[in-house]
Amino acid sequence: MTRANVSELTHTLPQLEAAHFRLPDAATLRPATPATHAPRIALLYGSLRERSFSRLLTEEAARLLQAMGAETRIFNPSGLPLPDDAPDTHPKVQELRELTQWSEGMVWTSPERHGAMTGIMKAQIDWIPLNSGAMRPTQGKTLAVMQVSGGSQSFNAVNQMRVLGRWMRMVTIPNQSSVAKAFMEFGDDNRMKPSSYFDRVVDVMEELVKFTLLTRDVSPYLVDRYSERKESAEQLMKRVNQRSI
Repeated sequence: MTRANVSELTHTLPQLEAAHFRLPDAATLRPATPATHAPRIALLYGSLRERSFSRLLTEEAARLLQAMGAETRIFNPSGLPLPDDAPDTHPKVQELRELTQWSEGMVWTSPERHGAMTGIMKAQIDWIPLNSGAMRPTQGKTLAVMQVSGGSQSFNAVNQMRVLGRWMRMVTIPNQSSVAKAFMEFGDDNRMKPSSYFDRVVDVMEELVKFTLLTRDVSPYLVDRYSERKESAEQLMKRVNQRSI
């Protein structure tokens, strides 16, 4: 990463610590040897009902991703304890964290309940740690968000998940899916019917794969930050691992 001229910076931007300032470098965004393995996508859903439409939509998304050349793994939240109600050595917590580490991109799909994502969806996200060293395990990974609604179309859940994706420092893609009256969009075979809603899901998964291919080789560079370069690793770990909050 290219450093700017120290003397010039000292004169024009005295607030900067020149040793940690970098000029964005287009060449670094073009990896010499791009990865050739299938994009690794983890999928989370937010309902435990026997006929969960968020799960059915997630399974449909996984089929599309596989058709586009991705490798997929779906996390079943059944048995995941509430955050802080079990140690992080709990088998379901470890399963979720290992899946997060494995993935290069994620899909979060939640029902809308009381105008928000479900507690089941939020609990999964809350179990993804901020304390794996000084780096968030989700940092730089791609994210697609989708929701299902029992009534008219709404965007409350996807909007909330976008905020969380930003907080988790993920590359949340522009497109998203909100399926209204989801009970009408799936047949007796639990497959999604042809519709404009299905077409949007195809769009979202296609965009997710493209963004994952575009960013996965350079995600450490994309999320490299001046403010964090100023901190030592020990200081950064102390800040993100606070136990008092």
